[in-house]
Amino acid sequence: MTIVVEQLSLGGSGPCVMVKDTIDVAGVATRASSCALENAAPAAAHAEVVEHLLAAGCRLTGKTGLHELAFGTTGINAYTGTATNPRFAGRIPGGSSSGSAAAVAAGLADFTLGTDTGGSVRIPACCCGVFGFKPSFGRVSRRGVMPAHSSLDCVGPFAASLPMLETAMCAIDPTWQPKAGPCQVRIGVINVLASAPVQQVVDGALAATGQPLGQVALPSFDAAYAAGMVVINRETFNACQGLLASGLVGADIAGRLAAAGETTDAALAEAETVRARFTEEVNAAFAQYEVLALPTMPDFPLRLEQATDTRAVLGMTAFVRPFNLSGHPALSIPLGSEQGLPVGLQLVGAHGTDEALLAAASLLLQQLYSNRT
Repeated sequence: MTIVVEQLSLGGSGPCVMVKDTIDVAGVATRASSCALENAAPAAAHAEVVEHLLAAGCRLTGKTGLHELAFGTTGINAYTGTATNPRFAGRIPGGSSSGSAAAVAAGLADFTLGTDTGGSVRIPACCCGVFGFKPSFGRVSRRGVMPAHSSLDCVGPFAASLPMLETAMCAIDPTWQPKAGPCQVRIGVINVLASAPVQQVVDGALAATGQPLGQVALPSFDAAYAAGMVVINRETFNACQGLLASGLVGADIAGRLAAAGETTDAALAEAETVRARFTEEVNAAFAQYEVLALPTMPDFPLRLEQATDTRAVLGMTAFVRPFNLSGHPALSIPLGSEQGLPVGLQLVGAHGTDEALLAAASLLLQQLYSNRT
């Protein structure tokens, strides 16, 4: 069970926390679960989010493994070993923040931190049956987080409950001001092509909340997914291309990085055009709704043996990646299914309304549980 790649003992007596091994901890090498970084020098300083954790009295007990170089969605890692999915044996833990999600699911930490560039918090949260939150882009500091430069990536927490997720946000964002739950939430449901069992679970959960529902059309949704792939490819290649020459990058990631290096300036320019258009479409939806809703993943998590081709499984991020491009806050809520497999309900909020999004989620969960008991 390769969940924790570095044992630590820092901080106070507050919540027990682990962080993804793309987040600097002073005196410890940041290796991003890559053999190519095996001999990396220890970090000279804490990442700003680690400073905030320690200032809040949290107890930092470990660094968690991930899909190598945070450039994959399954969590499979031949170098460090793949984190076991504690709640759904034989299924992928999801990536790239696999170890952080698995640590919460296994009860090894009260909350953990991951990073989300194309779904890398929300996907493993869904796969492991825990809560995962991607804040608004720029809301949480990325100083001391790998890669140093990104227009997509966000540090975000995992927890087994919504109150603990809120505790995590209070710790890593000193500006966080918890909000009381609203009396009603208008929900805009985004029509996507999910598998029938997943869609049934999500539709049933939304109906059971008793909140007013409406349909939302986002014409550029699919284009935003494709554009998000273009941007992440260019930015990850820029950050990691120097590691390819070592010959130590895993074959699956090396192949993706080499292909990412072929991203053209024209493709990137078109992706930025899509980013602007899609962001406008999402912003317009919030004139009518407080929250947008859709599944986190199109289908149940794959079995490990089905997920060996990194590029072939990228479609599992089809419903999450667009909101990295637009920068909106997004939360994955764990739901069950008749099949005994995890489903995620994804809630999306307007830019900068992160506290309101979690407050709305609290109301929806209260209504969902009360209406089902």
